[in-house]
Amino acid sequence: MARVLLIGNPVAARHDPEVAETVIRIFRAAGWQVDFGTTAGPLDARRFAAAAVADGVDVVAVFGGDGTTMQAAAALVGTDTVLGLVPGGTGNLLAGNLRVPTSPVQAAELIIRGQPRRIDLGRIERGDGIHYFGVACGAGADARIMGGTVVEEKRRLGIGGYFGSLFRELPLIRSSGFRVTVDGRPLDREASVCMVLNCGEIIPPFVRAVREAAPDDGVFDVLVLAADSPWQVLRGVTRALANVLLETGPTPYLLHARGTVVTIETEYPEPVQYDGDVAGLTPLTAVMEPGAIRVVAPL
Repeated sequence: MARVLLIGNPVAARHDPEVAETVIRIFRAAGWQVDFGTTAGPLDARRFAAAAVADGVDVVAVFGGDGTTMQAAAALVGTDTVLGLVPGGTGNLLAGNLRVPTSPVQAAELIIRGQPRRIDLGRIERGDGIHYFGVACGAGADARIMGGTVVEEKRRLGIGGYFGSLFRELPLIRSSGFRVTVDGRPLDREASVCMVLNCGEIIPPFVRAVREAAPDDGVFDVLVLAADSPWQVLRGVTRALANVLLETGPTPYLLHARGTVVTIETEYPEPVQYDGDVAGLTPLTAVMEPGAIRVVAPL
């Protein structure tokens, strides 16, 4: 009999206790033994998942957003315990990139019948320890947008909650000195944001930032954007999308690089984010962990 731990985050944007109960019933109907844990603090998901690994649980499923998912995933790195994704958060960008169904019911059915695949994670070390990201980390304007988004807006508007913060930040955007080092190669330039991508889509499945980026290719895709006005942001985003379609190449204001170790240093302290969680200020070093975890997702 398969065993699954379902971790729910009650403050996630789309968390619903009745839906959680439905997911539990689906697992039990398939003959699975189900344990259920509800987070009350930011480290609970990691603690629950670590205990499940020690207890021999087959699958740790997370009904929440990317933040809760990555907390649980951190305890699964280097183990054979499988991660299951039940979208219930604001963006659920990892689930979207992996084409996990947005419906919690369909996601639960996928966990039951699907096959695990290995994906990469990015690892960063901050003052409170080691963290992992599945989609992206970054420094600069993107972290300010993430940090400026009100929790209630995310619960009420989902991913649309970020747009209020985006519109507040855009008129203030400015470039300053960034030193981005990719596998030992320094890239010094004026920039307003640097993103380190493990996945290619920033709004799945609609907006892809890098054509070749994939969560199982063993490398990061790094985007460095210089912008000093909203229209320059639009210019950079448009060029990134054009690169996906036409491979138009680098420009003085948009740089793309690939590598496995990325360090971001800045002239002035810049906020840092990983999968939407704000994590202090620069400097930041991201290290690729190839095939770090097993996750149930369509092949």
